[in-house]
Amino acid sequence: MDNINHHAGHLPAAQLEHLSLHADHFMEQKLDSRKNDFSYRKLRVAANLVDFSSNDYLGFSRSTALNQLIKKEKSARSIKLIGSTGSRLLTGNTAFAEELESEIARVHKAVNGLIFNSGYAANMALFSCLPQKGDTIIADEYIHASTIDGSRLSFARRLKFRHNDLSDLEAQLQKGTGITYVAVESVYSMDGDIADLKTIAALCSRYDAQLIVDEAHAFGVLGTGLVDELGLHDQVFARIVTFGKALGLHGAIILGSQLLKDFLINFARPFIYSTALPLNTLISIKTAYDFLLSQKDLQRKLLTKSRLFIDNMPPHHLWSSTRNPTAIQCVFLAGNIRARILSEFLEGYGFDVRPILSPTVPAGKERLRVCIHLHNTNEQIIRLCQLIGKSQSLLY
Repeated sequence: MDNINHHAGHLPAAQLEHLSLHADHFMEQKLDSRKNDFSYRKLRVAANLVDFSSNDYLGFSRSTALNQLIKKEKSARSIKLIGSTGSRLLTGNTAFAEELESEIARVHKAVNGLIFNSGYAANMALFSCLPQKGDTIIADEYIHASTIDGSRLSFARRLKFRHNDLSDLEAQLQKGTGITYVAVESVYSMDGDIADLKTIAALCSRYDAQLIVDEAHAFGVLGTGLVDELGLHDQVFARIVTFGKALGLHGAIILGSQLLKDFLINFARPFIYSTALPLNTLISIKTAYDFLLSQKDLQRKLLTKSRLFIDNMPPHHLWSSTRNPTAIQCVFLAGNIRARILSEFLEGYGFDVRPILSPTVPAGKERLRVCIHLHNTNEQIIRLCQLIGKSQSLLY
């Protein structure tokens, strides 16, 4: 037992082998458990399938026009380095990065912003460093895993409220101690439904709580985000806007006050200790933002396609499905096996629609998550609905 405190390099070979076997046994058991409840994950490549699964709602990742604009912008600048060479506090900062942060902040009517390598990193950073011991984080029960993980790294008290249940939110606000932070998504990533941000903001104001809104699945789908659409800028403490969904790229920005930006630069470990995004990526982000703002009719066209899906789905009493005014629709199947069967059935007809299984969603709320895109034709959308209706005999 004394050896347990020694560095692994000082352990006898036999003991090292024992520890390795113990770890292997643990991993095998956990993976076998996933296989037994049909929640085992593995990487796959969806080749030559019609995309009803990705977050590329506006089709920017495949846009020839945007690609040409990005190439033009890059060729117009003398880019000497392929990578950023370090974190932004060391060698990875550029005037372009700071100007881009200010420009994006102006678009969203925020004071300033700080760019992160991903939406996950942004939420991890914000929730791990800002709430302190004695403070309270109150999150919707369906909040993204990145917010949950960031909150776990803080020393704050963690509470949750029932999904989109504002009475329960108020009950949790009454329990808040210290500085209280309320975390919601404007459009929820797994259900595609919308938070009542006006009422939530009013509740936060009443209880002197700080509202943090993740706009990942609203940005580019509902204008430049629901906070912008509702004019709630002065009532929101911080926003997370990601570039990996509607912009079809990678990265994210936390929007807020200059004080918040300065605090994150000094205390957010995912920012301090990560290699910065390279200039090539930052140029792509700026170009995609400009492209989005120049295309005023994209959101209307996208939501028209989403409406087409809703109108052509089997009747609600036959299929439990959502009717969301967003790009994310869900077909609920209650059970990992059913969700997998329907996904594989649709794949056989050339459609890529992924199952969302427990434990990613609560047991009993497994579903197909159908993402609508501008590049989906009306014929493809109608055919998908027909196939979902046809598959019922396979499942029940």
